[in-house]
Amino acid sequence: MNEALTSSYAGAFDGALPFGTRPALLVIDVVVAYLTPGSPLYDPAFEAALASNERLVAAARKAGMPVIFTNVVYQPGGADGGLFYAKVPALSAFQRGSPMGAFPDTLQPLPGETIVSKQYASAFFGTSLASTLAAQRIDSLLITGFSTSGCVRATALDALQSGFVPFVVREACGDRHAAPHEANLFDLQAKYAEVIDEARALALIGG
Repeated sequence: MNEALTSSYAGAFDGALPFGTRPALLVIDVVVAYLTPGSPLYDPAFEAALASNERLVAAARKAGMPVIFTNVVYQPGGADGGLFYAKVPALSAFQRGSPMGAFPDTLQPLPGETIVSKQYASAFFGTSLASTLAAQRIDSLLITGFSTSGCVRATALDALQSGFVPFVVREACGDRHAAPHEANLFDLQAKYAEVIDEARALALIGG
């Protein structure tokens, strides 16, 4: 990051949030649409993030940590997507029944793992996620998925505002370009979340 940028944040945004005692792994929208060449949402950057998600999910399952997946599902025509659906034409890939909305073969939810279907960017908006986490007494979230500047950022912000400590895993998030990816991770770390690398996330899961 630019030295002038980082120095302008110093002192005002230096706080840190503690990792909780009852964490869960929240995997945001890791679905085929982002991983299939020719899809309007595809970018090669998502493939590297998929591999990181695979490692984190495997570690969480081994440790007995809850794993929660999200996807995006719209009724035909997208009326339940409102202005978000109108603003982003590529969201038509997620109309109910589209193969683009499926989870990839290498990262399928297991029986008993929670899947939260959403229509907007945040996994908390208009869904049962907060209630589900509260019922399990979850206090913190390792957040991964697609895309960094969109649904990951929106979910991390709402996690904070809902009382769940957000830890965003850098390598397990993907975006269409490095610039918005890095800018949003920088801003999340400054104001709303702890941004950590995969190695630390694995250590937290193992711990």
